[in-house]
Amino acid sequence: MSVKLCCYFLFYSQSIPPILVVILIGIAGLQAEELKNEATPAQDIRLLLEDVKSHLNRFNSHYLINLEQRIVSVLTTMTSLDSNVKTLQEKSQIWDVFQHHIGAWSEHIKSVDSKLDILKNADILLKRIEHLVLDVDRKIEKRNNQQCTKNPSPALPDHQSKVKSNNTLEESLDISTQVDMGSGSDESTGDDNVQPQIILLKEGTDTSQGKPQLVSNINACQTIVDAVRTTLGPRGMDKLIVDSKGKATISNDGATIMKLLDIVHPAAKTLVDIAKSQDAEVGDGTTSVVLLAGEFLKQLKPFVEEGVHPRIIIKAVRKALNLCVAQINELAFKIEKHDSEKHRALLEKCAATALNSKLIHQQKEFFSKMVVDTVTTLDVLLPLNMIGIKKVTGGALEDSLLIEGVAFKKTFAYAGFEMQPKSYDNVKIALLNIELELKAERDNAEVRVDNVSEYQKVVDAEWQILYDKLAKIHQSGAQVVLSKLPIGDVATQYFADRDMFCAGRVPDEDLKRTQKACGGAVMTTVQDISEKVLGNCAHFEERQIGSERFNLFQGCPNAKTCTIILRGGAEQFLEETERSLHDAIMIVRRTIRNDSVVAGGGAIEMELSKMLRNYSRTIAGKEQLLIGAMAKALEVIPRQLCDNAGFDATNILNKLRQKHAQGCQWYGVDIMKEHIADNFEAFVWEPSVIKINALTAACEATCMILSVDETIKSPQSGGGEAPQPPMGRGMGRPF
Repeated sequence: MSVKLCCYFLFYSQSIPPILVVILIGIAGLQAEELKNEATPAQDIRLLLEDVKSHLNRFNSHYLINLEQRIVSVLTTMTSLDSNVKTLQEKSQIWDVFQHHIGAWSEHIKSVDSKLDILKNADILLKRIEHLVLDVDRKIEKRNNQQCTKNPSPALPDHQSKVKSNNTLEESLDISTQVDMGSGSDESTGDDNVQPQIILLKEGTDTSQGKPQLVSNINACQTIVDAVRTTLGPRGMDKLIVDSKGKATISNDGATIMKLLDIVHPAAKTLVDIAKSQDAEVGDGTTSVVLLAGEFLKQLKPFVEEGVHPRIIIKAVRKALNLCVAQINELAFKIEKHDSEKHRALLEKCAATALNSKLIHQQKEFFSKMVVDTVTTLDVLLPLNMIGIKKVTGGALEDSLLIEGVAFKKTFAYAGFEMQPKSYDNVKIALLNIELELKAERDNAEVRVDNVSEYQKVVDAEWQILYDKLAKIHQSGAQVVLSKLPIGDVATQYFADRDMFCAGRVPDEDLKRTQKACGGAVMTTVQDISEKVLGNCAHFEERQIGSERFNLFQGCPNAKTCTIILRGGAEQFLEETERSLHDAIMIVRRTIRNDSVVAGGGAIEMELSKMLRNYSRTIAGKEQLLIGAMAKALEVIPRQLCDNAGFDATNILNKLRQKHAQGCQWYGVDIMKEHIADNFEAFVWEPSVIKINALTAACEATCMILSVDETIKSPQSGGGEAPQPPMGRGMGRPF
């Protein structure tokens, strides 16, 4: 049987690493030696182990060193097992079990060519052999103990005794032969001599560590990347996302999609964070940063599986990042700000590039001019909170307009509003956080009266308090009154009689923007209201825009502000238009602050890839391969642009590599002609800060995921909701 087993593995030795051939032939030789002698000589075992170690020393791998230690443990346990087996027939049955599982493993790896996959199967084989050896040892010891404690049975003929012994051993081995190579269960052996387990974590805590955990994190990130991959570029697709409340969102913005996805994997949430940071920092490039991070991990995954230490990979990633940032700063084109016309034209090109991949790309020229007008209207600091975007359903996108000032929708109004004036020049504005409404105090207080006259005095006092507030506001000289809280019908009619305009329930955001633009202070009482705390503006009017009426404040002296009023069809379409304009506004702001641009359309990524590939040829060691992998990963941007447009990505990338090798550094993908072109001459421009920020965020996310080798997930608390406290009386009221 041992000769047949040796021939069986020698037949497949071409696809099995030499170390495993030595291990299996050694086990088979040990079997043949066991069948010849009642006990295995210790010298033969030592020789076998020395032979195995000599083959292991040829491989510089922690994984193989671990295999060596496990092989020593298995052979030691098998030697102890043989000392407990009494007959050669029982030994033969044990080896039959081992031969069954080793043969099944060999059948499993017939078609496997990868050394890595063979090593994984070797790990599975060793686990099964360890399980079988310990399980058989336990069952034989248990059987021997039972035979010793029981009363001696009557003598049986030799043939009956042999049959009984064989059946008993077959029953003890029956469970072991059921173990399948594909199952990954590691059951306890039940050994009484096992050391007590030291528990450090709470029961139910999920822990996973080592290389499998690192590979699992990379695979989870790949799944997230696949969700946004098709949204990149001018021909990218949109995503329809419906949340748990049934609200539908249509978008191709990477940050929006990542925020709406309910991601629970802790490593995958890293990509969500870098998409949010890219959106908050520069506004655009959110899909690109997720794609780059995912591609970096994908190209570095084989090195992790081969056993390269993560710290070596992280060092190479950061070196590649420094080289790329230096190259971008060297290639970036500086903007000339002294020529206002050229400067404005450049800003419009940058805004149009940002809108190319959006739902409103057909109107990119119209909105790019509007975006540039919006940003140039602001102060030097370019505060984003001084830009308001309002949406009005109906009309076409070209009906959208830009208001230089504050604009918000007309609030709810009571009777008497029609008599108020709707236009003022050089207007004084009172900003309040007071409720100017008459309420019955029976809901807020308890008053005991003895007759009707006393009750009338209470009612008259309520009216007098309200009229005193309204009189003080009028005496301050205010012509427009805005309040965050309701303004009732009595106050509305009071102001209308005195040619004053009022609006209650003004949104907090609009009230604060009005205060910054027009000056003044938001008052919480009318006791100290005067002309000093009032705001002012050059012109106020209420205007009909579409189906809505808007309050407009123009000519604001304190701070420059503007409001974009969007027109369009469905509400989802207007929301996506708002997100698109937000990205374009952020791009223009960044272009003004950082006066350098690079060509888009995958041009700068191809140039960086060429630079890293050339640099990798000048160094030696593992770093050469790692930086080469980073160079290949940078090509994901032009490749995905081609895939999303339906182009032949392989053909276009080959042409781009050829052009960049010839020194044409700005050549990228031409979406319109399904070819390559000089994107700098085609005005496909992007601020260099976008590329630098995207590369930095992607590399930092890659390094963070590679540096995690263990995940500890605490169990969720099983307690229900805390019981609600009993209802009390409150305010001293009786039950």
